[in-house]
Amino acid sequence: MSSKDVDRLSRLPEPIVSHILSLMPTKFAVRTTILAKRFQYSWMFVTNLDFDDDDSTNATDIFSRLALLLTESRHNSDSFIKFVDRVLESCRSPQVNLVRIHVYYKVRESCPSKWIDKAVRLNVRELDLRLSLSHLPLSLRTCKTLTKLVFHRTGRDRQASKCWECPERVSLPCLKTLDIDVCDDPHENAFRVISGCPLLENLSLEVYRVWGEYERQDDYIFNIPTLKRLKLMLGYDLVNHKVVLNVPKLEYFVLCGELFSLFVMEDVSSLAEVTLSIERLDSDHHLWDELFKGLSGVKSLSAQNENSRGCFGFISPLPVFQNMKHLELNRFWNPEFIPLVLERSPQLTCLCVKHVHDYSKHEESDWIEPKVVPACMLTNLTTIKFKCVGQKCVIHLMEYMLRNAEVLKTVTITWRNLCFQEETRLAAKLLKVPRASHDCEVSFIGGGSLSNASY
Repeated sequence: MSSKDVDRLSRLPEPIVSHILSLMPTKFAVRTTILAKRFQYSWMFVTNLDFDDDDSTNATDIFSRLALLLTESRHNSDSFIKFVDRVLESCRSPQVNLVRIHVYYKVRESCPSKWIDKAVRLNVRELDLRLSLSHLPLSLRTCKTLTKLVFHRTGRDRQASKCWECPERVSLPCLKTLDIDVCDDPHENAFRVISGCPLLENLSLEVYRVWGEYERQDDYIFNIPTLKRLKLMLGYDLVNHKVVLNVPKLEYFVLCGELFSLFVMEDVSSLAEVTLSIERLDSDHHLWDELFKGLSGVKSLSAQNENSRGCFGFISPLPVFQNMKHLELNRFWNPEFIPLVLERSPQLTCLCVKHVHDYSKHEESDWIEPKVVPACMLTNLTTIKFKCVGQKCVIHLMEYMLRNAEVLKTVTITWRNLCFQEETRLAAKLLKVPRASHDCEVSFIGGGSLSNASY
């Protein structure tokens, strides 16, 4: 810095100033009017507009024309509404990249529709909405510049029985990412939007049911030839449905919630990575069997069992995961299940096991060593990661892996909820086990001095 006072901020080129202001919540961008005269109108040329009613909590007087709008508490919806109205009306950017509007209390129905209309007139590319809205305005349904749409209703609205509605006409020719939630009947709303997105690549759909509403028997058919990423969140006993996936370009699939629907994989030939997080399961376990069969071509699988009653049962044998190289099992999986998966995964190179079934009822007699060593343990399995407590059945599983995995290079064991003495005892026991692989390094991570110890 020179000895003279230099206002370097004011000397920045206008595009740089606009870019900086676009990286902050809009209320802060507007506050820059107090810095210098040259900043009086800079905020009008931002390319991102970020409105959040929580952001107005500490608002202060910054500009004579906006003073009233920024000094009210966030619980006064009128001040927030007026602020959003004024900024959207004053924005002079030829194209806005992002408009984010999060409102956590109910506002007049006309307000969100008016905001969306103004955003569309600004040639918005990404629209992120969390607010109360009963229907999608025509301007949104036919926006030619929109590439990403996120629309979730607020918590209070989600508890209401009436879902947002989408009239017949939908044409979003540039939309590639869609993230929405819908109540009870996706056919009437969500699938109507999806059908109007010819370039859709990323879809996140949350379907939840309001108690007491009717049940429909229609299938959920995802026939989207351009889709690459799909996330489905199913909840509240959505039963009697069949989910059909005809998505030949799908690479990443995430399924969360409750498994009460039959999944039919018509074409998932490009599927590479799958994440499952199942909270509840229909008593008929064939749904789980069918889901695994449909995912048999996956390369990476992460399965989280949130059902604390124990591991899911299987009516038929597991399918052969011919291409799977990475497997992660989390939460309440029985140790006996792991060799079964390994047996059906001949190309597996990395196994991660977290928080396996930790019921105290598991005793030494519960572990039955497989008669045949899985092929992957003899030729491909190089990395194993365990994160668990020290039940006898789990320790026996670890010993089995060390004795039989011939190409292992690294084994990482993270102790959980154990005292230092118990960590030391179990580590010493495992280190005495003869290793089939002479290149195998065993590392222990725990709360005591065993942290990051390798042998």
